[in-house]
Amino acid sequence: MPNTAFITGATSGFGRACARRFAAAGWNLVLCGRRVDRLDTLQAELETQCAVHSVCLDVRETPAVQAAVAALPEPFSDVHVLVNNAGLALGTAPAQDCDLEQWHRMIDTNIKGLTTVTHALLPRLVARGRGTSIINIGSVAGHWPYPGGNVYCGSKAFVEQFSLALRSDLQGSGVRVSCLAPGLSESEFTLVRTGGDQAAYDALYAGAEPIQPEDIADTVFWLATLPPHLNVNALELMPVSQSWSPFTITRR
Repeated sequence: MPNTAFITGATSGFGRACARRFAAAGWNLVLCGRRVDRLDTLQAELETQCAVHSVCLDVRETPAVQAAVAALPEPFSDVHVLVNNAGLALGTAPAQDCDLEQWHRMIDTNIKGLTTVTHALLPRLVARGRGTSIINIGSVAGHWPYPGGNVYCGSKAFVEQFSLALRSDLQGSGVRVSCLAPGLSESEFTLVRTGGDQAAYDALYAGAEPIQPEDIADTVFWLATLPPHLNVNALELMPVSQSWSPFTITRR
């Protein structure tokens, strides 16, 4: 029987690319996302390659997540890999000018949602044991602060520390936990963050050769298919064009 991958945020960007990568390898897929039209389109595309079960789901809604996991039908109930991809950034303003509702939405999605999905699936993953993987999508923003990052940076720092602590708790279970932290990546992420500002999107990526969703999908698939005695704890991935800048100094 094929392995099964459970992917959140599957309707765009990294999630959709991961779905296509695992489908190409013949895995069964559980695809979760908020946009039912996109889920239906993706399922129709991928069903020519593998078995697909799609769930219209907002990971912020705890009872809905728990119900969706409890209702997984065969052959999708035996989950081999969880890809916690659902997440977002909202706004680029400094903290003193931010919208509190946007802060709460990032926390609810990037932290509450990720932990809720993980908690709901953990009994199944632990029962399956050796070779099972949890792959959490973090960000270099969890390592390196920048102006306007505020809550987004904090939420992604949580993802990495949660991943490491979860790995400690799962010691001896055979379940692997990895945090993949991408840098500059081209996807709808920036359009969401800027409220659909296409000019800002174009300016950010112009000439930068950013990471593409397919690059992340290939990396996630590699993590998921490593020999079962290996675990990559944390992996930071940047395009060659991206590096670090000197500290900012305010002079008086």
